[in-house]
Amino acid sequence: MSKTKIEEVNRNIYDIKNKDEYSFKTIGLTEDVIREISKQKDEPDWMLELRLKALEVYEKLDMPTWGPDLSELDMSKIATYVKPKSDMKKSWDDVPEDIKNTFDSLGIPEAEKESLAGVGAQYDSEIVYHSIKDELVKQGVIYTDFDTAVKKYPDLVKEYFTKCVPITDHKFIALHYAVWSGGSFVYVPKNTKVEIPLQSYFRLNAPGAGQFEHTLIIVDEGSSLQFIEGCSAPKYNEINLHAGCVELFVKEGSFLRYSTIENWSKNMMNLNTKKVIVDKNGKIEWVTGSFGSKISMLYPMSILNGENAKCEFTGISFAGKGQNLDTGLKIVHNAKNTSSVVNSKSISKDGGICTFRSNVNIRKLAKSSKASVSCESLMLDSISRSDTIPVNNIETEDVTFSHEAKIGKISDKAIFYLMSRGISEEEAKAMIVRGFADPISKALPLEYAVEMNNLINLELEGSIG
Repeated sequence: MSKTKIEEVNRNIYDIKNKDEYSFKTIGLTEDVIREISKQKDEPDWMLELRLKALEVYEKLDMPTWGPDLSELDMSKIATYVKPKSDMKKSWDDVPEDIKNTFDSLGIPEAEKESLAGVGAQYDSEIVYHSIKDELVKQGVIYTDFDTAVKKYPDLVKEYFTKCVPITDHKFIALHYAVWSGGSFVYVPKNTKVEIPLQSYFRLNAPGAGQFEHTLIIVDEGSSLQFIEGCSAPKYNEINLHAGCVELFVKEGSFLRYSTIENWSKNMMNLNTKKVIVDKNGKIEWVTGSFGSKISMLYPMSILNGENAKCEFTGISFAGKGQNLDTGLKIVHNAKNTSSVVNSKSISKDGGICTFRSNVNIRKLAKSSKASVSCESLMLDSISRSDTIPVNNIETEDVTFSHEAKIGKISDKAIFYLMSRGISEEEAKAMIVRGFADPISKALPLEYAVEMNNLINLELEGSIG
């Protein structure tokens, strides 16, 4: 029986390249560059001071010595700030035609009309479009770009900014705080249910550039929210960098589902950081898909600080030729009766590398807690690689804990059975891959995120032969 091959994704939609035009650009990482970024943004003094402190931390911290090789990254050549030739618009009609056409092709405006309560669209280093439905404004929900939040809601931003992900966490978060630009800010007041999702979409167009958006979401007591994040970039022959940051706060009795599809191009180093703090009776759901980038290092972290706090993680990664996707999660159980459920899957082909890292820490105080980790890997040829690296630190015996890992290839018996039913070998293999990914696909809000749906279909449909 012939080996399974999955061809490269048809990226015609995602590889749309606009002319590299901008109104301002900085290259490299120096104190002068950071002062210029802050000046361009007309920021308050406290933010400039924070940026400069972050630069000092960045220069002191070492590069990671584990995981994928990052030696190809040269920060002196990265465009750390690229300001597009457009300020933020509240009407889609006012967005420049070339930028608008890009987002139109990705399905963002149509998704907003059909299924979303609010949309933010970032192009290179700045938000170019933002909207929120009137009914949410009447409920007291704040959804705006992060730059606006710094100026309009400074007390709220200061209370939470860097409090979930501190500047000293690691070298690339220090880099992020030094040069951050764009991103989203959401505040959901107490006892407020946001029934329809919000979505932010981050598009990097400039070659050799970095994108460093900051997302800060506070879901206050007794409230709920679904938030969707999409990312993509066209392919260039030089390194691009993504080092965003997501800080989430799930207050007592509240719920947040945070869904992400990252579809960066194969020249991208994706070094993103995401973390949530969950209070008593709160719940976080992570739904994540990693389908692009040359290198990914992404490990969303959940800190379950209150009794009965819950975390569910559902994720999939898909690595092809030249890709090294090092992903996973971290969970800290800090209180009684907390629970976490992890369901992770990966697919590797054409020499792609998928690594899953989990770090589950159940503290002494977390008696009667439950944790379950399941990871499955599907390798589609003999030259691909999949690794599972779990770290489990259980400090109390009064817990229920399980870890399961499976690595395998497509079953010849399953293919034979499907072919006996009149299905071609090609379609049989495609069906098996789709079935493997189906639990993750069902968890994604596909009906709201057209771009996400298109991406998964391109990866899995008609591409096996």
